Amino acid sequence: MATKKEILIRNEDKTVSVSESATIAEIAGDNNYDSALGAVVDGKLSDLRDVPDEGSEVRFVSYEDDEGKEIYWHTSSHILAHAVKRYVDDEVKLAIGPAIENGFYYDFDLPDTLSEDDLYHLEGIIKGIINQDLPIKRRSMEKDEAKKMLEEEKEPYKLELLEDLEGKPSFYSQGEFEDLCAGPHLLSTGQVGAVKLTKLAGSYWRGDEENETLQRIYGISFKTEEELEKYEHKLEEAKKRDHRKLGRELDLFHIEDKVGPGLVIWHPRGSRIRTKIEDYWRKQHLDSGYELVYTPHLAREELWEISGHLSHYKENMFPALEMEDENYRVKPMNCPFHMQIFNSQTRSYRDLPMRVAELGTVYRYEKSGVLHGLLRVRGFTQDDAHIFCRPDQLEEELVGLLDFTTEILSTFGFTEYEIFLSTQPDDFVGTQDRWDLATDSLRNALDESGLPYEIDPGEGVYYGPKIDLKIKDSLDREWQCSTIQVDFNIPERFDVEYTDNDGESKRPIMIHRALFGSLERFFGCLVEHYGGAFPPWLAWMPVQILPISDSNNEYAEEIQAQFKNAGIRSEIQYPDESLGKRIHTGISDKIPFLLIVGADEEKGDTVEFRPYGSDESFSLSIIDAVEKVKNAIETRAFIHED
Repeated sequence: MATKKEILIRNEDKTVSVSESATIAEIAGDNNYDSALGAVVDGKLSDLRDVPDEGSEVRFVSYEDDEGKEIYWHTSSHILAHAVKRYVDDEVKLAIGPAIENGFYYDFDLPDTLSEDDLYHLEGIIKGIINQDLPIKRRSMEKDEAKKMLEEEKEPYKLELLEDLEGKPSFYSQGEFEDLCAGPHLLSTGQVGAVKLTKLAGSYWRGDEENETLQRIYGISFKTEEELEKYEHKLEEAKKRDHRKLGRELDLFHIEDKVGPGLVIWHPRGSRIRTKIEDYWRKQHLDSGYELVYTPHLAREELWEISGHLSHYKENMFPALEMEDENYRVKPMNCPFHMQIFNSQTRSYRDLPMRVAELGTVYRYEKSGVLHGLLRVRGFTQDDAHIFCRPDQLEEELVGLLDFTTEILSTFGFTEYEIFLSTQPDDFVGTQDRWDLATDSLRNALDESGLPYEIDPGEGVYYGPKIDLKIKDSLDREWQCSTIQVDFNIPERFDVEYTDNDGESKRPIMIHRALFGSLERFFGCLVEHYGGAFPPWLAWMPVQILPISDSNNEYAEEIQAQFKNAGIRSEIQYPDESLGKRIHTGISDKIPFLLIVGADEEKGDTVEFRPYGSDESFSLSIIDAVEKVKNAIETRAFIHED
């Protein structure tokens, strides 16, 4: 009689009895998890070929799960490498090919530089490998044997990786292709539905600029061709919405080589929109009990030594500026200045919570290779705030802060989030009881808010746990946005204290938080979210008035005066060009409301009212047109779909 063992299936919290030698694939098949691509076994992502131990906890994962996609995309990277081997023959040297957040890549050392045409040919070879439905096999061997084999195959990068491995290395093969890899992988190439190679890029072996230059091919794969088509449609839409492209077309901002990479020049149109965002931010903070402050752009090095930035963050700081025999640094953070505000006078427990907020411009020395439009820059303005509170106030502050965050983000049209609670890392400062208090307070605040979240174990920063919030835009893409961090370290470094009700000096708990992250990044996100068509309350120009002929100019000016009296900005596009061309320009500039006026409108005190996104216009009285625009602005309505 075969020996049995018990396994807990976490998907439905049931215990099953299985054969001692049963693989994850067999257990999945026997329990109707036919879509399983692998499993998380006792917290570790595992292969369908693995045999779980007695008492293991198994959670099956499918393509719909992040872990399932990781297996699917990792296998797809091997299919890509297989295709490159067939395409380039034996001259290719393999580096690494992991799954990433949105697809996969593989790095190669190749005799010639690949082009976009090569990607097209590789996709055809990939399709052939998938159609062959090659079984994917795994084998392990002794390290010496593996070394000999890789030396014979002239795979220097794999040999270097082999040196770092402990225990027996494993290899996965499909047809004539074999690769050193820990897995996990699918059972056959035919399980991959459709692959799209998305771009070529350069890379350095192990990310080190001193090492060999490699060629990287990015890709993504899906279960069906239909899913791939939807993805390609989304890619095309994303290209149209690229904030760098729209920034030029709408004349919002630019980055000038003469000024320097990663340093943004805001144009009048972009500045108007940014000002509206800032004005809204300031009002919301003042109404919520924050004090607004301004702090310098640079400080003596001593400040950054006390804060710990010079020891922990120096590589991201700009070089020192020497003035009067002293070194100064432009600021990478605002928090040390806010410490000085707290310490500028004696504080009592009655003064807490103290909320200090600043739109503070900071400077970070990002490598030029990672700079990307407004999303990764060297000079940016953080919507920064620090809350100093007593331990008994922490949870209440966090609950209010989460409500405040979601209220502000929803005003801009963001209502779907991915939220992560990052807990205590191995290397941390502060006492265990403070960590427990902070982590419990963050968890309780999330529970009370009703927001779904995931625990990210051990990913807190060394000075405290944190909540990270990713927003989803109109294309269902995720953007890292708000962060809420509890900090025990910096109040200690700056000896921040308050006098408690027992007369004793106590250390406050400090909350770091940024809701937009930075104005630059958030602005770039908004451009892509709206496709450049900002809602009326944010638009650089909510209304344009288009007189049909010069004889209607005076009437257009009367209408403009009524909008001005209502506090609404408008401009007149005089008939220096044809009406059709002016309408086209207004649509291209994504103006929320175009008002066309001619002899008939002047006779009836009306306008022809055309909202952005509509192919039709309709007649309104001037009073109704002003009221309609005013209502759209005051309610912060989204009147169009791009």
